Parts: sequence; C-alpha cells; structure tokens
Amino acid sequence: MPTIILKTMINAPIARCFDLARSIDLHVQSMQSSGEKAIAGKKSGLISINESVTWQAKHFGILFKMTNRISTLKYPTFFIDEMIMGPFKKLHHQHLFKTIGSQTEMTDIFEFEAPFGIAGWLAEKVFLKKYLLKLIEKRNEVIKFQAEL
Repeated sequence: MPTIILKTMINAPIARCFDLARSIDLHVQSMQSSGEKAIAGKKSGLISINESVTWQAKHFGILFKMTNRISTLKYPTFFIDEMIMGPFKKLHHQHLFKTIGSQTEMTDIFEFEAPFGIAGWLAEKVFLKKYLLKLIEKRNEVIKFQAEL
C-alpha cells in the first residue's frame, strides 16, 4: 500500500498546530483549488473523536464525495482519520505532533489504496501518490502559515 510520510516544522505551540490540523474551516481554505467543501456531518469548527465529515471536491475534472471519521484522538499529540466511504479502497491518515525546542513537528503518515485492481495500482505509481503529496503539502503550508501568525 502506498504511504506518504511528510514532516513539517512549525514555529508555534503544539496545541495550536493540533487544533488547526483538525479545523474543518482551515481545511476548506487549504483546498480551494479543488473547490472542496464539507457537505455533511461536522461541517465547521474542530472535528473530534468519533465525528465524521463528508467532503465534496473536484479532482481530475471529476466530482468526488468522501466521508472520513476521526477514529483515534489523543490531545494534543495524535489523531487518525479514516475514509469510511469514498473513492479509495482504503485511506488511513495519521497526524502526529511533537514539541522540539520551541517548535512543533507535525508528521503526516498517509496510507491509501486505489480501487480497480491493476489499473488502480498503476494510477498509484504513475500519478496518484505525487498528486496526493502535493495536496498534503498545500494543506500543511496553510496550517503552518496560520499557526505562525
């Protein structure tokens, strides 16, 4: 299963980074390029344990819907969101936070599996992993910017 691991250093307290990473509103702001919006479940504010959100966005010219649920949360160091319905065969996203000196290290461990057997596997290898990495990097840039204000 493809895995993306991304570390982002942020000059802000761990609790602020943790809360910004759970912000539905900030996520929508960071995904403006795909027109992503929350259409069901938790639609604004901070998402928490056992809550879900249904996202709608356009990627590759196709409108997608995906419902993710926060399955694990330990404030302010760790939470996991998992796709419970949507376009992937599997999606599991760990968000880890650690204080290092006066900074927060935010680590994303993003595991996914495309549907459609060999065609999905080929899409993962050719473009999907790179595309998803760019989305996570953009999201993290917005979190970092907001946290460091």
